[in-house]
Order: sequence, then structure tokens, then C-alpha cells
Amino acid sequence: MIHPLDTWVLYAAAALVVLSAAVSWRSLAVPANVGPRIPLLLADFALAALVAGLALRWMRLGHGPFLNMFEILASSLLSLGLIWRLASTRVAVLRDTAAVVWSLLGVMALWLLAVEPRDSILPPTYEMPVLWFHVALGKVFLGCALVATGLAGVLLARRTVRGARWFRRMPADPTVDFLAWRFMLAALVFESLMLIAGAVWAQDAWGRYWAWDPLETWAFITWLALAAAVHARITWRVSPRAGALMILGVFVIAFLTFFGVPFVTLAPHQGAV
Repeated sequence: MIHPLDTWVLYAAAALVVLSAAVSWRSLAVPANVGPRIPLLLADFALAALVAGLALRWMRLGHGPFLNMFEILASSLLSLGLIWRLASTRVAVLRDTAAVVWSLLGVMALWLLAVEPRDSILPPTYEMPVLWFHVALGKVFLGCALVATGLAGVLLARRTVRGARWFRRMPADPTVDFLAWRFMLAALVFESLMLIAGAVWAQDAWGRYWAWDPLETWAFITWLALAAAVHARITWRVSPRAGALMILGVFVIAFLTFFGVPFVTLAPHQGAV
């Protein structure tokens, strides 16, 4: 099949994401053979390729790549990877979570390679500035949750002998747990703002702020799960392991909300995140 150039660039970016995940694990298992900078360099190349592919697609179609599954996966790979990369430059300890984070992104990259790269048409109701705030806030929310999930993955992996050896350079569990919940608090703020912006957009687009369509309902369920997890962490003495499991549970719900619900419903939100 002959695809446009932007599709091939995005395919190459997805392959780089998967390679970055594999090399990240190798750098933990065989640190003498793989320099610590190599996984980060591969991640940077993957992000650069995603920027190029999405820019080419945007110019070709005349609108942002945020409508069908192929576009949402590609743009989310960029936003999630970029948020983690920026966070890791400010908080150096996050670089040691690369194996966990890029493995999650690798699953999305493999999914991208299996999705038909159809072109999309921008509906008239999407031509509103508030929608792009809604989309951007949602991506930042999921990015913060991804960073926290990477730290939670380290906490859970260190319960095993091999994981303890792989992540021995990371701080003690209480410090990792504290940092993870800082990002979960940020995720709660951004998801709250996302829901508000989405309600404003819905009023302009469909004449109602809220209609309990499947995506709205699951977005609210995600917010409730996140708020409950943060409340439990602040109120009770939750162990780092229990906290890590709560973070993982919230991320799974959020992931299914973003990448599952919009594509199994005939509601107005179908295919749009």
C-alpha cells in the first residue's frame, strides 16, 4: 500500500519508540554495554520524528491530527513522550524510569503500526479555540499520570530481586512515592480543568454543558478515581506499594477512557479526545 510521506515518518517514529523501550531495559540489565544516554537519545529521535510526521500530516490535511485513532495515538505518543522528557530534564531521577515509561509508550507505538492511517475531516463544531484548550489539558493530565505511573512501576518492580537490582540507583521508596503523588496531584488539577473546558466547548457545540454520553461519563469516573486516590493518599497512611497500585489503577482507567470509549460509542464524542 502506498501511504503519504507523513504516514511513513510516523511509522518510523513508532519503531524508534519501541526500540527506545527495548534499549532502556537493556541499559538496566547490562549497564556496562549500553551507555545511560543512548535510550534518551533514541527517545529524542523518536520525538523529533513524531513532530515531523504530525507537522507533515497537519499541512497536508489542513487541521490538527487529533480526530481518528491513528492521529490520536500518534499525537499522544508525542505529548506523553514530550512531557516525560521535559520532566526528566528537571527531575533527573525520572530518567531511571525510562524503561517503564517507554514500555507503555511502546505498546501504543505497536498499536499505531496496526491501525489504518485514514485521513480525517474536521467537523465544524471542532473549529473553536476552547476545544484545543480541552485537548491540550487532557494530554497534560495523561502525561502527568504517565510520569507517576513510571515511578509506581519502579516501586512495584523493586519488590522483586531483579527489579531491586535494576532500580538500585533510584531513591528510597518513600521518596519515590512522594514524587509520584506530586505528579498525581498535578494530574488532578489538569483533569479538572480539562472537564471544565470540555463543558464550555459542549455548550457552544451542542447547546448543553453535560449530557452523560459515554466519554463524558468515563471522564468523570476517571476524575472520581483520581480524586479518591489522592484523598486516600493524603488522609490515610498508604504504603508505597499500595499507593503504586492505586496510581496504576487510575492510569488504566484513564487509558481506557482516552483510547477505548470514544471508538466504541455512537455518541457525539465518537473519535474525538
